[in-house]
Amino acid sequence: MKFQKATALTLAAAMSATLAACGSSTAPQSQTNSSAAVSETSAAADSTEPSADAEASAASEEAPGEVDGATVTYDQIELGTTGTDLNTEIKLLTHRTDMMADDYNGTNWNAYLEEFGKVYPGIKVNIEAITDYASESLLRLQAGGWGDIMMIPAVDKADLSTYFTSFGDVENVESQVNYTKNFEYDGQVYGIPSTANAQGIVYNKKVFADAGITELPKTPDEFIGDLQKIRDNTDAIPLYTNYAAGWTMGAWDAYISGTATGDPDYMNNKLIHTKDPFAKNADDPGTYPYAVYKVLYDAVSKQLIEDDYTTTDWEGCKGMINNGQIACMVLGSWAVTQMQAAGPNAEDIGYMPFPITVDGKQYASAGPDYNFGISAECDATNREAAMIFIKWFTEKSGFSYNEGGLPIAADDSRVPDLYKPFTDNDVAFVADNPAPAEEADLPNEMNSESELAINAGGNEKVQSIVEHAFNGDEDFDSIMDEWNQKWSDAQDSLGVEILN
Repeated sequence: MKFQKATALTLAAAMSATLAACGSSTAPQSQTNSSAAVSETSAAADSTEPSADAEASAASEEAPGEVDGATVTYDQIELGTTGTDLNTEIKLLTHRTDMMADDYNGTNWNAYLEEFGKVYPGIKVNIEAITDYASESLLRLQAGGWGDIMMIPAVDKADLSTYFTSFGDVENVESQVNYTKNFEYDGQVYGIPSTANAQGIVYNKKVFADAGITELPKTPDEFIGDLQKIRDNTDAIPLYTNYAAGWTMGAWDAYISGTATGDPDYMNNKLIHTKDPFAKNADDPGTYPYAVYKVLYDAVSKQLIEDDYTTTDWEGCKGMINNGQIACMVLGSWAVTQMQAAGPNAEDIGYMPFPITVDGKQYASAGPDYNFGISAECDATNREAAMIFIKWFTEKSGFSYNEGGLPIAADDSRVPDLYKPFTDNDVAFVADNPAPAEEADLPNEMNSESELAINAGGNEKVQSIVEHAFNGDEDFDSIMDEWNQKWSDAQDSLGVEILN
């Protein structure tokens, strides 16, 4: 099995990644209620980042988990009907440690499981939350026997069927679920997104107003100008890097695709075949990956960040932006609810599109956070129970909306209010198209060979931008030249054809 050399979220994923919402490492060790048992595993790292209708089996002689002799698929499940006679326990591994706490400022795990238990009292869900999820989940996956449901970590698509159960064929699952492409392989779907995120900037609306900013920036130059206004006219940190957390730096990768290009094929189809993808776009320097990373370099070099980037504090920054000590942070939309809940000024927290305009229009990369996957080791009963829980969580729990996410269920049209600056300005959401089947694992191979790990935990390369910009020991174009050389060498090593 080939794992990526460097890994991280949802992906977002997922990111897409996406990158996933961070939990807290201070949640209680265990909680229980009548329908669920919840526990937390803490690893070495601090907080983690930022996948025909069935009849009720009671009325048939078929084995649980089967319909007409075939394995139950996602589209066959009728919630409240399918599997109501099941009596079993299933285990879920999750990255959402923050949701373990009774005082979580949102709906916590126990509350969701209590509601699920009202419909399926015979299915007991045991939840284990892991702090260093990206690393620990890979170790669990390799070892086997980890449970029934996990948030799928960074694995090659060719390995999905080895470790996870198919939810059904692509056409049937896509008729019911959005953003499934990250974990589709050979015509089957192996992951159901927990939520979906758009990529933008979390900001304090009051700080921006106090600085005299009346319109949201649409270009990198306008954004840097606004950060300077904040520095000149307020006491707030204009842009908080969250350098010390690490994964928050890798999150910048999520903006180089749809957000910076408006092209759903860029990330998985064109980037791989592009010569020098980190070079300045000759037609419009304010677009494409170069422009995304240069925003960070310019903000640091102009001293528009925290005084000491090495001492940033992920948990502490939530309250700081809530009370106006921080003006903005580059994070996925999942972060908005956490920042709103971190103090008394929830109304001051907003979400803006990333300041890049392509041919007169703004775009926002959108994609799944972590995806639910069902273990291939599950017996028929637990496989059915796991699929029922995931479908309930997707369609009935309200989790995606509650967490500020885009709708996952295909028939759900609710978009949280935090996206108003996007919808009011006709910002288009762009989901990355997958690579063709014959190149499904090539993005992973390029990430590993180049050691750039784009959208796959490439935190250090983005941290290096902060370091060089702060110290003034390397200009931005030189950094991008180094990345281009690594990318070119990887293309040569893997025999990748240059098309762009």
